[in-house]
Amino acid sequence: MDDPRSFRLYLPGRGGNLCTRERPRGGRASARSFKVISPGLLPPLGIIFALFVAFTASQVWTDTEKAKAEIDREASALRTVVILATTFPKDSESQLRGLIRRYIADAATQEWAMMANRTANLRAIPGVLAEAMQATLALTPSSEGQKTAQREMATALETALDARRQRIIISQSQVNLLKWLCLSMQAVCTLVAIAMVHSDNRLASIIAMGIFATGIAASMLLILAHDRPFTGEISIRPDALLQVMPEIGT
Repeated sequence: MDDPRSFRLYLPGRGGNLCTRERPRGGRASARSFKVISPGLLPPLGIIFALFVAFTASQVWTDTEKAKAEIDREASALRTVVILATTFPKDSESQLRGLIRRYIADAATQEWAMMANRTANLRAIPGVLAEAMQATLALTPSSEGQKTAQREMATALETALDARRQRIIISQSQVNLLKWLCLSMQAVCTLVAIAMVHSDNRLASIIAMGIFATGIAASMLLILAHDRPFTGEISIRPDALLQVMPEIGT
């Protein structure tokens, strides 16, 4: 019986010659076809993938750093109000301290959970801060120092409101679906190119693809962990605000 992997070739000439030659196997033929692809294709694909990762990660880390900065600005403004309130009579000071304490407690226990669930919004101004602003403007300064303190307190409360607005806006930010899709497509293309370039050596192909796949997984995990600044185990906590009124955290 003829071997299906061979074929007969008749060469005309004196007496003729009948030769049997082995037909190349399909897998080997495919491997030789893939080897036509130049290994020089891998560096551009890897660089493009790295640029996609850097582009996506820059948004995530910028949002995280900006969120921390806004929380620090908010805490600093509230601390300024607490300190300057001591220049006024005891009743006014106690009232302002109580309002700031209530605002921080509400932010830490209620607003933070809403930001984690991306349900916080700017439709309503926090009533406690609005009440603190009214109480500040209702003060009757009896000296130039108290007039200056009143102006600075009003400015600090405006700063706190702006910082709160900014952190709520940042809590709505995340990497959109299109960026994830482009990142995944580029990763798949690079993995396929690695497999084709190393198609003649299965072990080398598996090792190379495993190394690159590990890098892909690590990059995406890092981006996912920091994607939403107020969500997850490594999310931003209201520690800076709680330090303004340490008794709240006890």
